[in-house]
Parts: sequence; structure tokens; C-alpha cells
Amino acid sequence: MTTAPVLVLLDHTDAGVLRPAVLELLTLGRALGPVHGVWVGGELAPSPQVLGVLGAAGLVRVHTVAVGAAHPRLTPVVAQALATVVAAEGATTVLLTSSFENKEVAGRLGVLTGAGVVVDVTGLDVDGGQLVATKGVFAGTWTTRCTVRSPLAVLALKPNAAEVAPAEVATVPDLVAHDVVVHGAASRVVLVERTERAPSDRPDLGAAQVVVVGGRGTDGDFSVVEDLADALGGAVGATRVATDEGWIEQEAQIGQTGVTVSPRLYIGAGVSGAVHHRGGMQSAGTIVAVNSDPEAPIFEIADLGIVGDLFAVLPQATAEIRRLKG
Repeated sequence: MTTAPVLVLLDHTDAGVLRPAVLELLTLGRALGPVHGVWVGGELAPSPQVLGVLGAAGLVRVHTVAVGAAHPRLTPVVAQALATVVAAEGATTVLLTSSFENKEVAGRLGVLTGAGVVVDVTGLDVDGGQLVATKGVFAGTWTTRCTVRSPLAVLALKPNAAEVAPAEVATVPDLVAHDVVVHGAASRVVLVERTERAPSDRPDLGAAQVVVVGGRGTDGDFSVVEDLADALGGAVGATRVATDEGWIEQEAQIGQTGVTVSPRLYIGAGVSGAVHHRGGMQSAGTIVAVNSDPEAPIFEIADLGIVGDLFAVLPQATAEIRRLKG
């Protein structure tokens, strides 16, 4: 552990609700040094409830960054806000969740600060005083360990990279305000329109611990996929074929050109396992495949494979799960 602060980007919704994956970053950060949070958008300060959650996670300080007329969701604005706090606090590590937006933030922050940047990280440890990030490459066929040798490390971690655990001793985080005058490339980006995704009872696909995915084998009927996901408290995903056919919204696509997921449990129903889909889910903890084709590539990486009709298998699994849950 170092005495330099570890900065964690506190992702939150427009309503000021902390995103669940942030708590994983706080858990990992405590093993590296004193943890500070960065809340971009000083006009919407963290609520007392959020501060209580952050205190239970051992957060030492919350930096609220006001960005004036700039929109706090724009990636160049977030990167400039983080760079300001890094310089003010002498931080050596910045942790973010590995979303589409945050991977761009990480890249921009690397340019601004000369940091070493690693995205889609699935594990993190210290070896010989240097941070070592674990990640999959080449569609998950190789697992690599990346040592960060620069003075500042910027790491974007996939959801479910760590088990959330409260701090041994809760804290009362200090609040420190920063005002950032957005300039350069950040000031040339204008947000024209932004629509918040409609709320859902299901967890966010990118951060869900359980994901049930439908592919070509569903033939457009996702009802059994959705029933099983709801029974497990999971999210619903899809392959590119399913979204291209219009069977489900584009936001549900998992793969190299869609969402990357790393759930504890992945269930693929009627999913063949094409390489571009495997690249977005191969780091899942346990992979279950249901497919009528015994030669489907998905079975090569599945921990449990069921050769059968998904419309017969999934309803049975759903009924049994609901029976066990009472």
C-alpha cells in the first residue's frame, strides 16, 4: 500500500444514484492506498445517502468537480476533471469501470497526463511494488498480465472483477470542491441531445452478475429467455444476429461490436458462439450453453453444455428455480 491517493471515478446516474460497479473499485482501491472519489458535476453534489455508502466502503475524500457550462457526461470533460484532481492530490492510480464511455475517458486521461492505460481489466494485484493488471486479449483466447511502469496508472476494470466488501472501519469522507475551466478539445465538443435510458427492474447488462442471452435459435421469441433472466434476477442479452433482425433492442447486443460482459453466470440459449460474440463474454465466471446443434462452437468454452431445444430446457429450468426460491 502507498500513501499516494487512489482516485476512483464515482459513476452516477442523472439523479445522483451511484452505479453498483463503483463499489467494486472502492474495494480494490483500499488494497492500494487511501481511496479518494471523484464526482464530476459539482452542481449535483452527492446526497447524504450516497456519502453514507461511500463511508461504509472506506472512502477518505470526495472531490466534487464543477465544470461550468460544459456537460459533465462528455468524455473530454471527465478526463480534464480527473487530470485536475490527479495534479492537485499527487495521485498515482485512477480506477474506472470499463464502460464504452470510460474507456474513452481513460485514453484521453492518458494523453493529458502521460499515464499508462489498461482497459477491460479483470484482475489487479501488486508485484514488486508495481501494479499488474490482468486482462483477456484476442477475443478472450489469451490472458495477459500488464505491468504499469509509468508514475500514473489509469485502469478501467470490467464489472464483477471483484467481490464488494465493506471497509473494516467506516469513514466520514471529506468534501473538497474543484472548479475546472474546460478548454482545448473538451470545449469544442457540444452535447446536442441526451436521452436517459428508461428504468428497468432488471440490472444493467454491463454490470449484471447473471446474464441470459438469446441468439438465432430463439427465432425471435425471447419470452423464455426473459422468464429465466427474471427468475435469476439477471439481465437479458442477445447476439448480433438477434439485434440485426430487430428481435430485441440494439443495446442488448453482446460482443466485440456490442457490450462486453463478465458476469458470474452466463447462459446462452440458441447462441452458436461466433468469435465476435465470444469476445464480449468469454471472461464470464461460469458459462452454460443450450443449443440443439452439438457442434456449436459455444460448447468449446462452456462449463456446462446442454444439447436440446431451448424452448423445452429453459422453461423447465425457470420452473425449478422458482420452486427452489419458494
